[in-house]
Amino acid sequence: MGRVTQYSAINLIPRAHVDPEKWSRMPSDVEVAKTIKAIEKRGIKVIQAESGQHAVEILKTIIPPGAIVMSGSSTTLSEIGYEDFIKKGQSGWNNLHDTILSENDDEKRLELRRKSVTADYFISGANAIAQSGEIVACDKSGSRVGAWPFAAGHLILVCGVNKIASTLEDALQRVWEYAYPLEDARAREVYGVPSQIGKCVILANEDIEGRVTLVLISESLGY
Repeated sequence: MGRVTQYSAINLIPRAHVDPEKWSRMPSDVEVAKTIKAIEKRGIKVIQAESGQHAVEILKTIIPPGAIVMSGSSTTLSEIGYEDFIKKGQSGWNNLHDTILSENDDEKRLELRRKSVTADYFISGANAIAQSGEIVACDKSGSRVGAWPFAAGHLILVCGVNKIASTLEDALQRVWEYAYPLEDARAREVYGVPSQIGKCVILANEDIEGRVTLVLISESLGY
């Protein structure tokens, strides 16, 4: 897997009481190929990455200089080194996340967060991928999933193959039995309050050609 962080799954599993052997296994090459074919039939481009570092290099080639970029909170993005790359300030992009953090007025910051889902390029993790091609993400506030259906000009999803589940039903069950308990454990530690599944999006089809890209990494990442 990518770089292990304080809030990587391996460090939260003992408190979250989840089953990684069931919900975070590495799929076979046949399963991965089947999943990619199903995703692409739904109008979503798939780019395979050998590692997290490779995924970051792919993002650099996808996103043009000067683009307005926003990223949703994502353990995967942290583990692959994307957040470290952004902090260096050498991307050449207009990073909205920095703009939001620099705003001290609560109301103005909230308005910036609302507008950020309409970024030229919105980068996000995902919670589960069905072999039938649907991609699932859930969020407490909706700040991450709000960009998914339509708002973002381009949506780039970054995801490890460990999130592949057999069916859409299994993908949704993965959210409830694996991703949510781990995120809840993280939220309690970071914010001192529980998380919840407040908003869910199932990306089942994309009509706008080239709008959505999945960077699928051959590693176990995130939750």
